[in-house]
Amino acid sequence: MSKSSNALARTAFLAAAHTLGQLPADGGREVAFAGRSNAGKSSALNTICNQNALARTSKTPGRTQQLVFFEVMKGKCLVDLPGYGYAKVSKDLRAHWQDFINDYLRSRIALSGLVIVMDIRHPLREFDLDMLRYAVDRGLPAHCLLTKCDKIGRGPQAQTLLAVRKALPDLATAQVFSSETKQGVDEARAVVAGWLEV
Repeated sequence: MSKSSNALARTAFLAAAHTLGQLPADGGREVAFAGRSNAGKSSALNTICNQNALARTSKTPGRTQQLVFFEVMKGKCLVDLPGYGYAKVSKDLRAHWQDFINDYLRSRIALSGLVIVMDIRHPLREFDLDMLRYAVDRGLPAHCLLTKCDKIGRGPQAQTLLAVRKALPDLATAQVFSSETKQGVDEARAVVAGWLEV
């Protein structure tokens, strides 16, 4: 197991925040995971960290309802953002999350990179493009995980990956990924570990 794999395997829950005042102190380095509800965001986080139950996974969209911080080591965190789409929450709560995530993404000094998780069968939806714009605005690197690639053949995987890469702005990269078969896990782990400098 590589040094970065070892570091990520020791990742543990640190804090959950529903308001800016609940965020951990802003320092060190953070990598945030964003994605549509049910795109496989929590599963990807667990797989990259080689853990089964670090981030809560659910068949119910929108289960992650706070910013959840996981500490890799002192001053280095992974952040699980609420899945966008939020089909089953009130308009008020949706507006609160939108403002909260907006403030976090725009102002968080520790934020060092954004992992954007999308189902390979439905890539680059409106919210995904919004997240890419945040990254561009901040000059942050973004890495797109095209999850659930085990659901389609190798040919369609390659075609979709090529199309997504052509559509991405500078500083953004993309790869195929499967939490089921572990395809692409080493590549994703290397990107996250590099941004965290672990």
